[in-house]
Amino acid sequence: MFLVVGSFIGLLGQSNQAVAFAQKTLPAIGGLFGHDPASQQAVSYIGQPTIHFAVIGDFGDETNDVAERAVADMVKGWNPDFIITTGDNNYESGKAATLDQNVGQYYSEFIYPYTGSYTGGQAPNRFFPALGNHDWGSNDIQPYLDYFPISTSPANTGSSGNERYYDFIQGPVHFFAVDNDTKEPDGATDSSKQAKWLRREMTNSPMPWQLVYLHHAPYSSGIRHGSIVPSQWPFAEWGADAVLAGHDHSYERIHQEGIVYFVNGLGGRPLRGFADPVPGSEVRYSDDYGAMLVEATPTQITFSFYAITNGGTLIDQYTISK
Repeated sequence: MFLVVGSFIGLLGQSNQAVAFAQKTLPAIGGLFGHDPASQQAVSYIGQPTIHFAVIGDFGDETNDVAERAVADMVKGWNPDFIITTGDNNYESGKAATLDQNVGQYYSEFIYPYTGSYTGGQAPNRFFPALGNHDWGSNDIQPYLDYFPISTSPANTGSSGNERYYDFIQGPVHFFAVDNDTKEPDGATDSSKQAKWLRREMTNSPMPWQLVYLHHAPYSSGIRHGSIVPSQWPFAEWGADAVLAGHDHSYERIHQEGIVYFVNGLGGRPLRGFADPVPGSEVRYSDDYGAMLVEATPTQITFSFYAITNGGTLIDQYTISK
């Protein structure tokens, strides 16, 4: 049995102006969920009954430093167990020369082993990216593969046999990072080798929750890209509880196929507005930068999107229980 609860805290129309029915200021650093940054231990969260993780997207752009740093500071203030990304980690074209400035400068303490010039993290790795079109921009993702220690993470199951798309388990959640870029060698359609892997692994997963995250949004009201039809795989039929994407530089919550789809692309690149809402669109926001904080237990998962306004303002919250 599923129980779904959604809070419409900020709604965005075509005027690109948010109508706030209620706003909530983020607790002081370390106060969220009882975490204490000073006592954070470098441990694996596999098997933990409750996890808290952050979701950032379309963020890796040092040239927009003020925005990216504000999002990173807010995320680090939450002291999440780990971070996942919805792609476009390294603008403009995924080159090795820009990776550490675009990513490590802001999130190095979550990466292990870390090979850049900033302060690195401790084992285990706590940074799990998905590929975006800008990561593929130079047609060479080797810098991405060299920089992010995906295969060495103890959480990674290794079921895909590569690091372009992969799955890992943390707490009660089975995560599936999908590469739905057209340059993916194993294909990006629902009949591709990659899709067959995803269907098999989700079908066989014993975990209470299954989350898919990728870059190109299957459904989006974004004015720049909108819905990417070839990425509208039957995720719900295969067992997904939610799908998280980026690509459009906005935040949106959409219901399709009986599950929730999120667009989360406000990590640091210039903000963009919306075209006409797609069917199922419930919340749309692009007034400021932000990120998601997710809390998952074996019976409940809550997705919260915070804008950087006032150090962290809750815009939308959505809970699924089962």
